[in-house]
Amino acid sequence: MLASKFATNAASRNAWTRLMSTSAAPSSYKLVVVGGGAAGLAVSSTLSQKLGKGEVAVIEPSRIHYQQPLFTFVGGGLKDFKDTHRPTSEVVPPEAQWIDQAAADIDPETNTVTLADGSKVSYEYLVVAAGIELNFGGIKGLKETIGKNGVASNYSPKYVQKTYEFLQDVRGGNALFTMPATPIKCAGAPQKIAYLADELFRGKGIRDNVTINYYTALGKIFAVDKYADAMNAVAKSRDINVNLFHDLVEVDGAAKKATFKVLGSGPKAGETVSVPYEFLHVTPPMKPFDFIKNSKIANAAGFVDVDQYTLQHNRYSNIYSLGDCSSLPTSKTAAAAAAQSSVLKQNLLNQINDNKVLSVQYDGYTSCPLVTGKHKLVLAEFSGYTGSPHETFFFNQANEHAFSYWLTADLLPEIYWKSMLKGTWGGPSSIRKVANPTSIN
Repeated sequence: MLASKFATNAASRNAWTRLMSTSAAPSSYKLVVVGGGAAGLAVSSTLSQKLGKGEVAVIEPSRIHYQQPLFTFVGGGLKDFKDTHRPTSEVVPPEAQWIDQAAADIDPETNTVTLADGSKVSYEYLVVAAGIELNFGGIKGLKETIGKNGVASNYSPKYVQKTYEFLQDVRGGNALFTMPATPIKCAGAPQKIAYLADELFRGKGIRDNVTINYYTALGKIFAVDKYADAMNAVAKSRDINVNLFHDLVEVDGAAKKATFKVLGSGPKAGETVSVPYEFLHVTPPMKPFDFIKNSKIANAAGFVDVDQYTLQHNRYSNIYSLGDCSSLPTSKTAAAAAAQSSVLKQNLLNQINDNKVLSVQYDGYTSCPLVTGKHKLVLAEFSGYTGSPHETFFFNQANEHAFSYWLTADLLPEIYWKSMLKGTWGGPSSIRKVANPTSIN
């Protein structure tokens, strides 16, 4: 009875929060943050405290916030889906105004954001942290077959649980894993699930019956040579076939057939190859949201056009951006967003306080924890600007390590909920000074 009453009261509070999030919202704010994902909340949590209650608005249409780095573990059967999400009402900072609508347009000339219902919100300063859009429609036949016919994707909360379900159904045949040609978030995830599938098949005693193929539209298994060498070695040791310059262009669910276009400049470039499958994990192509791409704040590729060091817009000085929707030329990861948020907040506060010098610079730091099995993980840390490793610990992080697994699977999720979303985690730079002071690796 008590639990039922508590649940009813909690539901009522959440409903009231949703109602109040927009019904009484003013139309003008000191700062508007477009996006309530990891990047947006890392910024809005700190700045809403600095600027005061009611001075910051967060525009975010989703009523559920997902910790997306955990999706690979869910797809591999190592984590429960319930651990990946919380109501948005519980993670938006209390000092900020949550506007639970989607942004439809940004006009930097009038300093306004138009919402999905046509209403406008004005700002003095704007931070765009809207993420990137999954484009399941970018592959012929995929929208019709995703979530059935053995086709799944760890990139969507709607389909991530199907990954483990369909993997358990495999008895033999081809298991295919794909990586598209477009920029994507968490570029290591497409291959991580292949390693977990290999481990699962071995545990069931059916590995000899299954051929695992990883198809990437890129010319390398990983962008940074040190980790590319490590992942090629892992794939070889697991008997996983790596197919470069192969871009998934069509899925025939009824026939269980995947078709790839050969990219690059080789003799087969431009040809298509069809492969039968028993299981298919698809990383969908991704693209900027239309409201950004079609606005004046976008670059030619559709991403928010910002300075790669200060994160300030290249044409509109009162606009900043970070995370997956930004033009920053580094891998799009939560680790990158954490480091970017620290830089952005300091520079924006300097500007708000009339200090015209944006003194803090982002160095392109990002991280991709490449889980290769239960209690095994390659912890890739590097600068996307230079391609150089930028490791936090004294040991060689290109080696599979149980500590790296524990850090990623158990510690970082706690840091995510308790620190990053609250604006107090800006990456491991301070830890690196102690754990790897001489950057020996």
